[in-house]
Amino acid sequence: MSTHRVWKFGADIDTDAMAPGAYMKLSIEGIAPHCLESVRPEFAASVQPGAVIAAGPNFGIGSSREQAAAALVQLGVKAVIAPSFSGLFFRNAFNLGLLLLTTPDAEHLAEGELVELDLQTLTLTRPSGKHLQCEPIPDFLLAMVAAGGLMNQLRQRPGRTA
Repeated sequence: MSTHRVWKFGADIDTDAMAPGAYMKLSIEGIAPHCLESVRPEFAASVQPGAVIAAGPNFGIGSSREQAAAALVQLGVKAVIAPSFSGLFFRNAFNLGLLLLTTPDAEHLAEGELVELDLQTLTLTRPSGKHLQCEPIPDFLLAMVAAGGLMNQLRQRPGRTA
């Protein structure tokens, strides 16, 4: 298990907030410093690798831009915990190696709280000792996250020559 700082966000955080349109012509290194600036201007400059985002329902709604999940990965976000996710964002996140955890209790996590994440049981443990159980994730998606995303997973396949 590892310990992670919580960054708290509300409901309906859209992909345009994570990857603002004004920066879409830039590389992911250019987009990431603007991630979530419309909601939390200090986020990109202050987030530390290994942090987790706790959000309300519908995280990742909006356009299908994969740069939204890529910006979070670039900033070192370990996981996003929410009651629900946009389907397109869900798939993009796992394809890029970003863990998404679904639990109706995500909104009970507090800003700055340190939580332990057990990837074996998909359980979050709060400082009070209370456990938040997350919904099961198929093994193939967990393997994709462990590999750092789909492309890395494909590169690691036996018999791959390139």
